Amino acid sequence: MNKKIKKYIKEIVKYSIILIIAVNVINFYKSQDLNKEDFPYKAFELIDGSSYILDEEKPLLIYFWATWCPICKFQSPNIEELSKEYQVITFASQSGAKEEIQEYLKDNNLNFKVINDSFNDFAYRFNIKAYPTTLIYDKNKQLKFSDVGYTSSFTLKLKLWWSK
Repeated sequence: MNKKIKKYIKEIVKYSIILIIAVNVINFYKSQDLNKEDFPYKAFELIDGSSYILDEEKPLLIYFWATWCPICKFQSPNIEELSKEYQVITFASQSGAKEEIQEYLKDNNLNFKVINDSFNDFAYRFNIKAYPTTLIYDKNKQLKFSDVGYTSSFTLKLKLWWSK
């Protein structure tokens, strides 16, 4: 019995490592097409009608997501957690009217800052082709990290810390 458990643990570890490597290779490949320019904006109008001015001294996490995206359902709670501690702006791409997005946020207990990118204007500007996509800028608003697909909150937190 003990040999069987060790065998299964080895197999799980082996396949987990292969999966992590594959995900990172795919992530790297997909992020090559993203817009690498410095972040050009200083303020936004949020979905709730309020204005948000960026803090020029802090790193910035930009999160492109959609209400129809199944992976975003798993990623969004990580972004929610980070938004309590870091500067986070999110873009809801092609997700309907602001009321529909607000309902989605309420249903999923999400309170992060949201901009309705209903016509994909921002997604086009940043060359976003897959959801979710996360961009991390340093305090000088230079792009430091990009992730396409699911990324753990630990990894994102580490990247934000590094961007300080």
